[in-house]
Amino acid sequence: MPAEAELEALLQEATRRRLAKFDRLRGKVTQSGEFWDVVVITAADKKQELAYQQQLSEKLKRKELPLGVHYHVFVDPPGPKIGNGGSTLHVLQCLEEMYGDKWTSVNIILIHSGGYSQRLPNTSALGKIFTALPFGDPIYQMLELKLAMYIDFPTHMNPGILITCADDIELYSIGATEVIKFDKPGFTALAHPSDLTIGTTHGVFVLDSSALSEKELEYRTCHHFLHKPNIEKMHQSGAVCIRRNCSQPNSSGEHSDLKMDCEYVYTDSLFYIDHNVAKQLLTFFKQLDTLCCEIDAYGDFLQALGPGATHDYTKITDNVTKEGSQLAEIRQKLFSLLKGTSLNIIVLNNSRFYHIGTTQEYLFHFTSDSKLKLELGLLSKAFSIFPDKAENSDISACIIQSILDSSCDIAPASVIEYSRLGPDVSVGTNSIISGCCISANTDVPPNSFVSSLSIRVNGKVMYASMVLGVEDNLKKNVKLLSDVHSLQFFGISLLQCLELWDLRISDQLFSGDQTSLGLWTARIFPVCSTLSGSVRMSLKMLNAVQNKSAFKLNGWKLLSIEEMLFYKDVEDMLKFRQQIYEEITLERHKEKSDL
Repeated sequence: MPAEAELEALLQEATRRRLAKFDRLRGKVTQSGEFWDVVVITAADKKQELAYQQQLSEKLKRKELPLGVHYHVFVDPPGPKIGNGGSTLHVLQCLEEMYGDKWTSVNIILIHSGGYSQRLPNTSALGKIFTALPFGDPIYQMLELKLAMYIDFPTHMNPGILITCADDIELYSIGATEVIKFDKPGFTALAHPSDLTIGTTHGVFVLDSSALSEKELEYRTCHHFLHKPNIEKMHQSGAVCIRRNCSQPNSSGEHSDLKMDCEYVYTDSLFYIDHNVAKQLLTFFKQLDTLCCEIDAYGDFLQALGPGATHDYTKITDNVTKEGSQLAEIRQKLFSLLKGTSLNIIVLNNSRFYHIGTTQEYLFHFTSDSKLKLELGLLSKAFSIFPDKAENSDISACIIQSILDSSCDIAPASVIEYSRLGPDVSVGTNSIISGCCISANTDVPPNSFVSSLSIRVNGKVMYASMVLGVEDNLKKNVKLLSDVHSLQFFGISLLQCLELWDLRISDQLFSGDQTSLGLWTARIFPVCSTLSGSVRMSLKMLNAVQNKSAFKLNGWKLLSIEEMLFYKDVEDMLKFRQQIYEEITLERHKEKSDL
């Protein structure tokens, strides 16, 4: 495998080529076999479906996507969550209903984007597949990047379905004469070399016993698949590979002359199923009365594959977010259905896998990660106006499609997206500002998360801004009001915060399921008539908590994040982004004509 600097250069070159190829297809009608026939994005509910459809429609209007392609948003059925595996099965049914027998003769990409992004809530309202990235003109979002990175796949693919997630990035380099082919029956998955710690949070492939050549691209078969295994399990299963004489980083992080053997495993990312497997899965889904549990497309499909697969995993629920009573039974049925199906592996030795699904990952990759910056060409200032200051300084902050007054002070390691910041606004380090209009002389403390939403209440557009600590856990919840003290807002007990805000603990304080009480469902965010007013109010709440001073909220209409998403006005949020886009475009034309 190449040295670190050589790998970065290879990935940069390969990525540039794919982006250029995708750029040539944007706004053009594609030829048969040149691109996907069908692009499917999944949504969790009707509201999310509508938001995705509106954004797709805007992108097609602005010619940001290839044309002549069928773009669909399929919403999960109402009722209990069914996971990305259940969602995959449901999509197969939707495709058959829409295309009849034709669906088995086309190339389809299925992007799972149906979550509420509680770990990266600036993407909750408009969807993680529409996460803005700091490059491109107009700005690339995750959807365009995914389509660009997989641009070479459809040409060398038998009719089938490529299944991927909305919040990861795979970069890879292969030889100039090599192509990645998805032409074998069964399942085919990409595999990336990763250290063992990464393997504990991913799927790990135990490859067949033939020796690895460490060529850029290899086709192998998988003996069996491990889902989020511990390190001991990786060793016991024979998943661990050894790389001889690799250079070790010294204390300053640079590679030294010290050579040692390194252990690594091959981890998963996307996978492909041919149409025979798709038909089998669809038949299985139709035979179920209803699906009432979460199925994982990775854990529950892939663990059944390969000659070494056993049904032990069907009873294990360590890695299951919410065990349904139906789950063990469904897993056993899937195991019986898929056992004996091959799992083909495309080993990409020159590749990197990046996950951008949490606030910490988002901040790190967009501001501090020099590897991804170089490989993908990420910018500190992407399609934005921030005169003087940013032009002459190498800030590690990241500004995406935003307009900032020249007197603003943005600390390193913060991300500003789709926002407008007035004179003398300062943003502390390690913060995320999204969709905000921040008026003059405002200080945003370090480690802040501020995201504004347009909402429609009684037919009128209003605004609410969620303000949190970037490390606050929106997934944590308690069952009893008496346990609310264990929830934390900006590192402080929520109970203390409620006292400062003059809010009483009662059933009325939380929206939705009364046995699931957390920051996600706490009605603490004021509704305001202006966008800037909503940010001002939410920052006052935060200042009260940080200074331990009272700030009464009891006279305001308050919403939880859950309710803000329910009442969101997608059209108004997109209008705000469009206004910023037009203003930046106008400014750029002026600059060009002044030259």
